[in-house]
Amino acid sequence: MTEASLTTSPATSLQPAPPSNSILRHAVYVIADNPVTGLSFGLFTLIALCAVIGPYVVPYDPLASDTSATLQSPSLRHWFGTDLLGRDIFSRVIAATRLDFVIAIASVALVLVIGGFAGIAAGFFGGWTDRIVGRISDTIMAFPLFVLAMGIVAALGNTVTNIVIATAIINFPLYVRVARAEANVRRDAGFVQAARLSGNSDMRILLAQIMPNIMPIMMVQVSLTMGYAILNAAGLSFIGLGVKPPTPEWGIMVAEGATNIISGEWWVAFFPGAALMVAVFCFNLLGDGLRDLVDPQRRT
Repeated sequence: MTEASLTTSPATSLQPAPPSNSILRHAVYVIADNPVTGLSFGLFTLIALCAVIGPYVVPYDPLASDTSATLQSPSLRHWFGTDLLGRDIFSRVIAATRLDFVIAIASVALVLVIGGFAGIAAGFFGGWTDRIVGRISDTIMAFPLFVLAMGIVAALGNTVTNIVIATAIINFPLYVRVARAEANVRRDAGFVQAARLSGNSDMRILLAQIMPNIMPIMMVQVSLTMGYAILNAAGLSFIGLGVKPPTPEWGIMVAEGATNIISGEWWVAFFPGAALMVAVFCFNLLGDGLRDLVDPQRRT
């Protein structure tokens, strides 16, 4: 064995695995370690697939009506039955997934950026920044949140954009409080003091030190508020302030089918309501898995 091989073999054996492979192995471990987490990620994947490709593979046009096939019960031809206008409920439920999913993702992403940064700044800097952010949050929390969302949509108009804005506004205090509490605890931690002594700016410390350490708890909040965002959009549509018909949306479909339950056509409201329940159930279970995925302390 040559001298060169003796000097290079230890270094070669100690080389770390590529970061992408390490993250992938960690994700597989987290999903496989907990069956509930695996179930939630499986449901999330199914919902995402329905949102992306669902409208293109449904057997019927979600907007096409057939007066000769009104209120038909579930069968091999119409898996979820038909509604009062003869529209295929299965096709409408699948097509509605995209709209509700987009509303949830957009509203949560908006409030995560705005509320998360506002809460981190309030907890890290304190002083007048904390007072201003706190007063805004207290003002929003002074109103019943769903009533506030109703007022915002009624004032701005019942469009998808305004529903996203209203949902983000009513969730703003939740993200502010979580981010503020976590940043307040960590602003005097040893790793923050070391970063400050190393000459890092406050903004760099916020982005590189504080934010990665509070992301696990924020991911739990993201998962919970995604389910609440879907419920909020469905509730607004149920009372007539959400998406305008005949656009497929779970809340509208439940509202349209509510009047048929008494007469025995239970399937008109049952299947959209079941899809809504499964989506909220999935996002509530997804929180623990997301926390484990992004937590630096769980990554080996």
